[in-house]
Amino acid sequence: MKLYADLPLRRARQVVGDLLVLVWIWVWIQVAGSVRDATLELAGPGRRIDASATDLAGRLRDAGDTVSGIPLVGDDVRSPFDGAGGAAEGIAGAGRDQVAAVESLAHWLMITVAVVPIVLVLLLWLPGRIRFVRRATAGRRFLDARADLDLFALRAMAHQPLHVLARVDDDPAGAWRRGDTEVVDRLARLELRAVGLRAPDRGVAG
Repeated sequence: MKLYADLPLRRARQVVGDLLVLVWIWVWIQVAGSVRDATLELAGPGRRIDASATDLAGRLRDAGDTVSGIPLVGDDVRSPFDGAGGAAEGIAGAGRDQVAAVESLAHWLMITVAVVPIVLVLLLWLPGRIRFVRRATAGRRFLDARADLDLFALRAMAHQPLHVLARVDDDPAGAWRRGDTEVVDRLARLELRAVGLRAPDRGVAG
């Protein structure tokens, strides 16, 4: 698999582009983590409510247990303590619900903040990189197999704009059919350059 072009300038642009994408991803992951941490701080009051109300409920029930030992009126005296303890438990439950809601919000905010900008840049960057890798890998396979440059010259006539072909020769198709080595080489180099490959010497290519 060929990830980068042979041509130095294009290879440098690809490397810089890839690094910028990696930095972009890293930055938004850090931003998403900061957003999550900041959001989780909103759960502080809920945790304090939960802790305080739970402690109060326990103290009220302990008090109820204590007064329940009073002869004759123990159960009647205990009832208000049990009721107050139950109310405190309800408040503690509300605090826990608040904490759970904030944690859920923090989780989804983190995902949204990270995913949206990362996906957007990947949609712009990834298709071009995949297209280059596929074309360059296929082209390199032909070169490594010592394929004749005629194939790339033929592709150049199919893919290159007419004004570019005209700069190579007034009749590039005719020159290709005649086997004009110089024209074929120039056409092949056009196509190879378009896919980011460096053309080999004619004698090396076969």
